[in-house]
Amino acid sequence: MSIVFVALPASGFAYLLLALLVGGESSGVPVPGETALITAAVLASQGKLSLTLVVATAAASAIVGDNFGYLLGRKGARRLLTRPGRLQEPRQAFLRRGEAFFARHGGKTVFLGRWLPFLRVTAAWLAGANRMHWPKFLAWNAAGGIAWAITVGVLAYVVGQAFVAVLHTAGYVALAVLAVVAITAVAWALFRRS
Repeated sequence: MSIVFVALPASGFAYLLLALLVGGESSGVPVPGETALITAAVLASQGKLSLTLVVATAAASAIVGDNFGYLLGRKGARRLLTRPGRLQEPRQAFLRRGEAFFARHGGKTVFLGRWLPFLRVTAAWLAGANRMHWPKFLAWNAAGGIAWAITVGVLAYVVGQAFVAVLHTAGYVALAVLAVVAITAVAWALFRRS
C-alpha cells in the first residue's frame, strides 16, 4: 500500500494552515486562528505571501467555520442543553435567557464577536443553540468575518512593514533596548502589584 502526498509549495501550505486554524477556531475549536491571520499578514508584509489571498482565505474560513459551529450548536449543543436529567431546570433557564438575548442582540453579537477571543470561539455555537435564524446569522457572520479579516489582516500587514523598516533602520541594538525596556516595565508593574 502506498501513500501519495500532494506536494504543496510553502506558500500553499501557509494558506492551507491559515484556513484550517481560522476555520477551526470559528467552529469552536480553541486553536490560534487570529494569531495565524496576524502571522500570515506579517509574512505578506515581507513579500512571502499575498495580503489579498491572506485576507480572502481568513474571511472565507471564518465564514465556513462559523457556519459549521452554528450547525453543531443547533444540533449538538441544543440537544445537550434540552435533555432530561441533572440540572435540567438551570439548563432550560439558560436557554430561555439565551434565546431572548439572541432575538434582540444576536446580529451584533455574531458581528462584534469576531474581535473578542472568547466569542470568536463560542458565538456560532451559542447562536445555533439559541435558535438564531440561520439567514440572519449568515448575513451577520459574513459581514463580521470579512470585516475582521480585513481589519486584522491590514493592521498586521502595516505593523509588520513598520517593524521591518524600524529593524532595518535602527538595527538589532534598538530592538534589544526596546525589549529590555518592555521587560523592565512589566517586571516593575508585577512588583508593585505584589
